[in-house]
Amino acid sequence: MASLAQQIGGLRCPSLSTTHLSRKSSFSYNSTNQTIKRVQTTKAAAAVVSNAQTRERMKLKEMFEEAYERCRTAPYEGVAFTVEDFHSAIEKFDYNSEIGSKVKGTVFNVDANGAYIDITAKSSAFLPVREASIHGIKHVEEAGIVPGMRDEFIIIGENEHDDSLILSSRQIQYDLAWERCRQLQAEDVVLKGKVVGANKGGVVAIVEGLRGFVPFSQISSTSNAEELLEQEIPLKFVEVDEEQSRLILSNRKARADSQAQLGIGSVVTGTVQSLKPYGAFIDIGGVNGLLHVSQISHDRVSDIATVLQPGDTLKVMVLSHDRERGRVSLSTKKLEPTPGDMIRNPKLVFEKAEEMAMTFRQRIAQAEAMARADMLRFSPESGLTLNSDGTLGPLGADLPAEGLDLNESPPGEEV
Repeated sequence: MASLAQQIGGLRCPSLSTTHLSRKSSFSYNSTNQTIKRVQTTKAAAAVVSNAQTRERMKLKEMFEEAYERCRTAPYEGVAFTVEDFHSAIEKFDYNSEIGSKVKGTVFNVDANGAYIDITAKSSAFLPVREASIHGIKHVEEAGIVPGMRDEFIIIGENEHDDSLILSSRQIQYDLAWERCRQLQAEDVVLKGKVVGANKGGVVAIVEGLRGFVPFSQISSTSNAEELLEQEIPLKFVEVDEEQSRLILSNRKARADSQAQLGIGSVVTGTVQSLKPYGAFIDIGGVNGLLHVSQISHDRVSDIATVLQPGDTLKVMVLSHDRERGRVSLSTKKLEPTPGDMIRNPKLVFEKAEEMAMTFRQRIAQAEAMARADMLRFSPESGLTLNSDGTLGPLGADLPAEGLDLNESPPGEEV
C-alpha cells in the first residue's frame, strides 16, 4: 500500500498554460460578437423589406381606392370610346352560326382533307375538299384555297366532336353558276360544253360547272352517244330553271347560229379533228367541215398525215355550205400564194390567207358577172347595162349602140 501511495503521489498533472486559456477565451468572444452582428444585420434587412412591402401595399390600396371612387362617381371618364362604339365593335365581329347563313373567313391552314378557316368564332371552322369547288378536285389548293386567302362561305353543318362549324364554297359557286347561265340564256350565247354521260334520251354535258341535258333531238351530229363522250360540243340554252334544277341545252341551235356566219369565200380558223384517207375533218366553231385531200394544196398530197395532224390549228376558206345536209367544204389550196406552199411553208399560207381569199372572191364575182352577162344577151333597147361588179345598171355612154359582143370580152381567170 505504501508503495502504491508513493507511486500515486509521484504522479503530476501538467500545468495549464496561460497562453492557451487566453486564446480560447479570445476565440469564444470573437465568435459571439460575429453572431450578434449577423443577427442584427438580418433583423435590419428584414425590417427594410417589411417597410418596402408595407409601402407597396399602401400604394396599391390607394390606387384601388382611387379607381373604385372613379368607377363609382365617373365610370366613363378617360374611356376612349362610348358604349355605342363598344356594341358596334362587338357586332362587327359577331357571326351567325345558323345553317345556311353566310360568313367571311380567312384560311389559316390546309391539309389533304380540306382547309381550316378563321371566322372569328369561338372555334375554327372546317371546309372539306368536297365542298371547296363545284368541280371535282382532290386538294383544296386546286380551287385556289391557300393560307391567307379570305372569302365568303356558307355554313352547312356542325361537327359534333368539337362544336366546330362545317363550311362550303360549292353552294355559293352553284348559285353564281345558275345566275351566269340565266345571263347567257338572255344573251343567246353559244358556248362549249363537255359531254360526260349519256342515257336513252340524250347526253349530259357540263356547262359553267353545272350538269345540263342535251336531248338527242337537239343534237345535229350523226355521232352516237359513245362517240360524243369526253367531246366538247357547241351548245345554247333552251331552259334554265334553278328551282327545278332543270338545265336543257341544244346543240342544233348552236350549230345553226355558227353555220349562219359561214359565207362562201370567208376565212375561218379551225382545228383538225380527225384524218381520213380522203381528207381531214376540221372543227370550225362547232361545225365540222371537210378539207378534201384535193383541196389541201395545188401540189399532189399522197399522205395527209405528212401535212396535217389532229389538234393542228389552221386557217381554211369556205368553198361551199349545204345548210340542209349540214355539210361544209373547205380549202387551203385556194389560199396558197404559190402552188405547193401548204406543203412547204404553211405558215406563209396562213399569214396571207385573208389577202388570197379577197383575190378569190374577186374572181368569183368576175365569173358570176360574166355568167349573168352571157344569160342576158340584152340589147341597148332595154336601157340596162352590166356593171363591173355583176349588177345591172342604167345604160352607159361607154356601151356601143350596136350592143355588147360577149365573144370579145376577156375570159375570166380560172377559179
